Amino acid sequence: MSASTLVDQKAQPETVALFVSDLHLSAQMPRTAAAFFRFLNEEASTTRQLYLLGDIFEYWAGDDDLDDPFNRKVVDALRALTDSGVALYWMAGNRDFLVGDAFAQATGMRLLPDPYVADIGGQRMLLVHGDAQCTDDKDYMEFRSQVRNPAWQSAFLAKPLAERKMIIQGMREGSRDAQREKSMAIMDVNTTEIARLFDAQQVDIMIHGHTHRPGIHREAQRVRYVLSDWDCDGDVTRGGWIAADSTGQLHVHTLR
Repeated sequence: MSASTLVDQKAQPETVALFVSDLHLSAQMPRTAAAFFRFLNEEASTTRQLYLLGDIFEYWAGDDDLDDPFNRKVVDALRALTDSGVALYWMAGNRDFLVGDAFAQATGMRLLPDPYVADIGGQRMLLVHGDAQCTDDKDYMEFRSQVRNPAWQSAFLAKPLAERKMIIQGMREGSRDAQREKSMAIMDVNTTEIARLFDAQQVDIMIHGHTHRPGIHREAQRVRYVLSDWDCDGDVTRGGWIAADSTGQLHVHTLR
């Protein structure tokens, strides 16, 4: 190995944080789950912070479902990561907003509000799941307002777990039927709402998921990164993450 190669290696900034969302983990998607476990072992274990920005599970019926065999496997993998010294952060999505304190304690993670500003590598980065910015989808926004209400959540969590799962299944089927009649534009984020959020938080970098439309959007000095959803069980593999290095630069990675 030459001296110049050693210099080049030393010059590479350290990866300090990873961002991922929309894995929609479930026992019915075993290859996707396996890809996530590999990601935790091979990528997340070598960084300082991992941010899970919503819809990590296909659904979450409540923290009393922690001992479901599949859920326990995910919890144990996340706990192993935090026990190794990686700081883990969780933001609720539209599928797993019922994750609570028991889940956080079991995994060693910190629950984040939406929106949240993280200071990484000297850069202020605005993190959101993304569903709250889909304001053109009036039906969804009405539904979101209902299920994010603490009173609704308390009443829902008071129901037996089996009943909750049946209700969620009905909601998912209704959501799939409704999406077939909606345009992609309606289900995407509203650009005016995005601009308002940039202004309100006084940041120039935003990272979100939810839309399943990964990309990088630039306007003047502002940059919005959209995370990919994950699917390794279908015909075409999708998935990836964003990495932040110690200088605050962001890098997009795609599942191989």
